[in-house]
Amino acid sequence: AYDAARAALEETPRQLTELGRAGVVDAGGCGLVAVLGALWQALSGEQPAPEAVPGRAVPVPRDAQPCAQEPDGPAYEVLYLLEARDEAVAELRGRLDRLGDSLVVVGGDGLWNVHVHVDDPGAAVEAGVAAGRPYRIRITHFGAEELRRAARPERVQRAVVAVVQGEGLAGLCEEAGATTVPVRPGEPPSEADLLGAIRRAHAREVVLLPNDAELRATAAAAAERARAEGVRVSLIPTRSPVQGLAALAVHEPDGSFDEDVVAMTAAAGATRYGELAVAERRSFTSAGICQAGDVLGLIDGDVVVIGSGLPETAEAVLDRMLGSGGELVTLVLGPDAPDALAARLETRVREGHLAVDTVTYRGGRHCAPLVIGVE
Repeated sequence: AYDAARAALEETPRQLTELGRAGVVDAGGCGLVAVLGALWQALSGEQPAPEAVPGRAVPVPRDAQPCAQEPDGPAYEVLYLLEARDEAVAELRGRLDRLGDSLVVVGGDGLWNVHVHVDDPGAAVEAGVAAGRPYRIRITHFGAEELRRAARPERVQRAVVAVVQGEGLAGLCEEAGATTVPVRPGEPPSEADLLGAIRRAHAREVVLLPNDAELRATAAAAAERARAEGVRVSLIPTRSPVQGLAALAVHEPDGSFDEDVVAMTAAAGATRYGELAVAERRSFTSAGICQAGDVLGLIDGDVVVIGSGLPETAEAVLDRMLGSGGELVTLVLGPDAPDALAARLETRVREGHLAVDTVTYRGGRHCAPLVIGVE
């Protein structure tokens, strides 16, 4: 069965036009060959030869235009996650099946992954709204995607890779043109994660922003490996996301690499950073003993204020940071921080410090309760 399946897998690019154009073998068939190969190996006690590994050493004909679309196929791919009841999903499948093809709806327990090819992407999304709550919606126009691929150069000259904690911050950095590495609290990225992001940026020159003091060694190791692959990488040791935002604000992708790195480094270095956190247990800090539930105010990584409420502690931290002057205050609010907190801090800056501007962003999920930057 294993030998026959391998032979059949080799024929799949010649049997299905889409596979021949893409230059690949059938994915499901490849999986089946892997299962049969594992059974054969377990029974025989032998290792398969390298050419017997599914998908390897398979002669695959490649079309001159491997990604060309069928002229009569749907124009759009629609994907989204959907929170919906099981009974609503059955009706959704019927509506989407009438709209297009390549329909896949998988999941359960109220969460579903939806994929379909259609000519009317709005109707596909509306069907999801009727069934429940769709989110993470992604719509791709096949023709436009191919035009972008054809127009995109093989490798861009320069890119910025930034580690970000918080979905809102990730969006800000991506709007500024950065390739992001999203992380969750307590789950720092590995060297492989950072190296993968550098490769994804596909640039000859990369500026790396770790945005965390504890990631400096990991980022340095990833940068060294990227340099060995021929990428010119400069690591700017940003210790907070607000320092990363300051660096991105002066980024000049069309200028000299060295001058760009110097300007970004200077902007990050001229930005003091503060953060508010909630103590998880009783412990000793540089500002005294804190109890579980206390609000901790940190400046440049050190606890300087222990308070009972978020607004009061934020004001105390902000006053200390502005004590040595400043021109711009950046406030990044966490997911549970009320809008009133930003308004209160903006008023304090406006009334207590002349000629100091304030800008506020939403950090989104996984962001700290409040991050403050003073440039």
